[in-house]
Amino acid sequence: MEDFTHFNEQGRAKMVDVGEKAPTHRTAEAGARVLVDQTTFELIRSGGMKKGDVLSTAQIAGIMGAKRTWELIPMCHPVQVNGIDLTLTLDEARCSVEIRAFVSCDGRTGVEMEALTAASIAALTVYDMCKAVQRDIVITDIRLLEKTGGIHGDFRREDDNG
Repeated sequence: MEDFTHFNEQGRAKMVDVGEKAPTHRTAEAGARVLVDQTTFELIRSGGMKKGDVLSTAQIAGIMGAKRTWELIPMCHPVQVNGIDLTLTLDEARCSVEIRAFVSCDGRTGVEMEALTAASIAALTVYDMCKAVQRDIVITDIRLLEKTGGIHGDFRREDDNG
């Protein structure tokens, strides 16, 4: 159990004390993919969804999600983020919405969960805005792409296929 930092001596959940850690600059980038059919893809591209602009709404939702990560994930600390940026692009070959979320902070704990939450919430928002047109939408490939800073060092996913 000593490898798992979120358990106390009794084996029960605890929030890690980061008070002794020195603040450092930290970043994280996460990705997600939403697979849709050709009809849905064209409606997203043309702005023809009845609920409105899918990509802009999902981008704002992702930002809001990142800011509230600590309220959603039980052992996450509230993090004072420096910035959050999401890009949503259409991949015609895959018939997908490709999502990238970038989060940065100067703090005692990383922002991987904030980036993953941003990408996930953006993907869920795409789903929500398109579900009236297509019921078999697939959200896939939610993953950490890169992180910097902290005692565990940097990470960059080498096998990401776009």
